[in-house]
Amino acid sequence: MIACVINGLLIVMGSLIGLAFGKKISQKICGTLISGLSVCVLIIGIIYAITTSDVIMVIISVVVGSVIGELIDIEKRVDSLGERLKASVMCGRENARFTEGFVTATLLFCVGSMAIVGSIEAGINHNYSIIISKSIIDCVIAVTFAAAMGVGVCFSALSVTVYQGVITLLAIVLGSFIPDAVISEVTAVGGVLLICVGVNTLGILNEGRIRVANMLPAMFVPIIYMSVASWIAERF
Repeated sequence: MIACVINGLLIVMGSLIGLAFGKKISQKICGTLISGLSVCVLIIGIIYAITTSDVIMVIISVVVGSVIGELIDIEKRVDSLGERLKASVMCGRENARFTEGFVTATLLFCVGSMAIVGSIEAGINHNYSIIISKSIIDCVIAVTFAAAMGVGVCFSALSVTVYQGVITLLAIVLGSFIPDAVISEVTAVGGVLLICVGVNTLGILNEGRIRVANMLPAMFVPIIYMSVASWIAERF
């Protein structure tokens, strides 16, 4: 759990640096940095996505997960949380990008193999190296995101700490029952979601944006999918 807390603290630190020096960083520089980081997110997402050994599983996971997410409307709930935080923190002062910063940073910091694999590794083997490495990367990204999107990025630290903390606790409970193949496929699905995050931050779509938050359940579908597939294979 300590590694998850460190991750959150480094996000806060990076955000505060971005807020402190944001006015000294031109919008042109911020825009270029965000675009560059978005392209990197796209590349990382593609690298993760192509590691799958079962493309059909990835497609099914995205479809099923998206339907579940839309029915629950996770995006609306996350946006609502961002708006409530905005109302509490800004005290009536206008900051139109608070929710955008909170949601974008939360998705970026939570989605991906480092968040999942790192949390599992911390829970099972008490190895914090992956999470610490991710924390440093998140800190650097938080600087540029906070400078461009404002204080909302800072509050994504809470989401990251809780999200990774829950995965770590589950890993402690489940232990060695989590097969490496499942982790690999969850990572591949996470790569697809990272690609969507990169598309959103680059503003590639002419109309609207991808509701990535509503796709988050897709990351947990491989666990059920592979368990059922294994059960069928053993009996038939």
